[in-house]
Amino acid sequence: MSVLAFLGTITTMIAQTPDSIKTGTLKVVEISSAKSENEKPVSLGKIAIKPMDLPQSVASIDREVMEQQQTMRLSDVLKNFNGVYIMGATGGYQEEIAGRGFAFNSNNTFKNGIRFNNAAMPELSALERVEVMKGSSAILFGNVAAGGVINLITKKPNYTTGGEITMTAGSYDFYKPMVDVYGTIDKNKHIAYRVNTSYEKARSFRDVVNAERTYINPSFLFKLGKKTELLIEGDYLKDNRTADFGVGAIDYQLIDVPRERFIGVNWSYIKTEQKGATASITHHINKNWDIKSVTAYQQFNSDLFSNVRPNSSSQFVKADGKWIRGLQRTKIDETYGITQLDLTGKFKTWILKHTFLLGADADQYDTDNHSFNGVTKYDSVNVFNLDLYKPRADVPDLTVKTTTGSPINRLGIYVQDLIEITRYVKLLAGVRFSYLETYSNVLTHSTGVTVKSVQFDNAFSPRLGLVIQPKPFLSLFGSYSNSFTPNTGVDINNNALPPSLIDQYEAGIKTDLFRGLFSGNITAYQIVNSNLAQTDLSAGNTNSSIKILAGEVTSQGLEVDLSSKPLKGLSLLAGYSFNETKYTKSNTFIEGSLLRYNPKHTANLSIHYNFSQQTVLNGLSIGLSSLYFGERYAGRSTRIAVPNDTYKLIRLPEYFQLDASLGYVKEKFSIRFKVSNITDVLSYNVHDDNSVNPIAPRQFSTTIGFKF
Repeated sequence: MSVLAFLGTITTMIAQTPDSIKTGTLKVVEISSAKSENEKPVSLGKIAIKPMDLPQSVASIDREVMEQQQTMRLSDVLKNFNGVYIMGATGGYQEEIAGRGFAFNSNNTFKNGIRFNNAAMPELSALERVEVMKGSSAILFGNVAAGGVINLITKKPNYTTGGEITMTAGSYDFYKPMVDVYGTIDKNKHIAYRVNTSYEKARSFRDVVNAERTYINPSFLFKLGKKTELLIEGDYLKDNRTADFGVGAIDYQLIDVPRERFIGVNWSYIKTEQKGATASITHHINKNWDIKSVTAYQQFNSDLFSNVRPNSSSQFVKADGKWIRGLQRTKIDETYGITQLDLTGKFKTWILKHTFLLGADADQYDTDNHSFNGVTKYDSVNVFNLDLYKPRADVPDLTVKTTTGSPINRLGIYVQDLIEITRYVKLLAGVRFSYLETYSNVLTHSTGVTVKSVQFDNAFSPRLGLVIQPKPFLSLFGSYSNSFTPNTGVDINNNALPPSLIDQYEAGIKTDLFRGLFSGNITAYQIVNSNLAQTDLSAGNTNSSIKILAGEVTSQGLEVDLSSKPLKGLSLLAGYSFNETKYTKSNTFIEGSLLRYNPKHTANLSIHYNFSQQTVLNGLSIGLSSLYFGERYAGRSTRIAVPNDTYKLIRLPEYFQLDASLGYVKEKFSIRFKVSNITDVLSYNVHDDNSVNPIAPRQFSTTIGFKF
């Protein structure tokens, strides 16, 4: 069409325009759309597959929800994920996470798709989103725990210029300034940057306890051409705090002492430093094919010097409250490196449509764990009356006892294909081969002797899933996958144990209604470790390092996820989970007994409302978040293999926690208030019977922000 013809068309359209538009009387019509959670792919999957097409339960919480709920810790975010929960709070410096009955260690925790050490609480100020992929992810990541994986995604560089400055202050002298700045470096917008940084300092509701941490997360995005991008990200965290192992139990019963009571030595500490760098290159071969390379390097160092846990080292808290305190010290120096390469694409063979992934990764851990000669009897304290004994204040100089080097080399090759057989039927199939080398070099400093050992493991991890979609808004799915867990110890013939293989079955329904305004998912699962390693009791053996693959643990559960935006400004998140994880075969524990720390029932509900522009309350928002955490057990499971065993379980009561938030946003200015644990409910996170840490009481916080 020529320019003159185009102008003529425009003139004709103006002449035919209704008078209501010419006179400016046209009513404003608001058009809104919603993209449901079932339509948003998670980056954990390494390829853009919508959750609706995936035969597995996935979920994510974005920055908007975290700001609405004013989350401070990862545990606050996890309240929105049913089936994934905090199982402990070791020393007050780590939030121990579990899902579907299985503990998440550092192998299960990722930042931007790269494993990172979760022995320190991760920083949330730079996060854009938190993703959870429940169930097996072994095909993508190798030896991960069966319950699922978590991925923390940081904010990325932006080619527009802007940022935000915020300041949070709260109970117990908590204050935290945060800065987020982004923009371009060159006028042609070939290089973008982003820098997130924060500083935090606070006391605690626990006497004596305090914390200080510094964090910075710089990133740069380079356009290396029309089809290639390079993303470089840095990450640095320094965290110093008082080590707080709570109070112990007395004969496996919780002790009734004030929530704020601290019974450790006043000078105890845990100092942690994490730093890392990641380089990701993405090349768009064409509109259907991409290739991505990621290389990352991390360092983790920690120095713990404190009293030992109550009831450890055979120093139990007596019935009258007396506890003889001992001292411990450990230092960890760890480096981690990984390189991975993924080829992803979409293509057709005959009538079949494929979403394809081919990848490989190689990573290496090099960990030195320094154990010091401890002090069995340092001084005494009475948990009921701290004035009965005068505490010591000197800091002894402990010597190194052993240094254990634990290098781990891993290699994985994997392939996965989502095949669309028809518009209604999709098949997901794939397999991974993993190879592991695990070394142990134990140096005893008093003798200068080093004891070395090595173990080689390999395993195939298959995955098969079927998705049936009778309607575009409805998916029925079922899947089978297999994962593995390396084992320590040897068999009766002194041979290394092979890994334990874990079978996982999952089935469910996913639905989107009212054009994405309501999403509901129901998932049922069974996870079976049918060759669990346990002590080999043949020939009267009592050495726990001599094992046999003859036990079995079974986890069964049901999860319900709901999310909705039924009205403009109103959002709702809700969920429920049931889980039962128990020993189904064992020569050590009672068959049918539950594994510790896992609640049978959890439920969550979050409601948030933003008042619209058509009301005098424009800019105001209110929210309520609630969590139900069911009954669970700590302590120590009774051993049937030990006559007259004194081990007992500790029942931890259920609790219901309610948080409330209030916010106001006016152009670039925002102010938000939060009250957590409104009813001041009391419960505990407990490790064995020796680290009993109460949850935080009612607390208040205020956050003021300014965007530019």
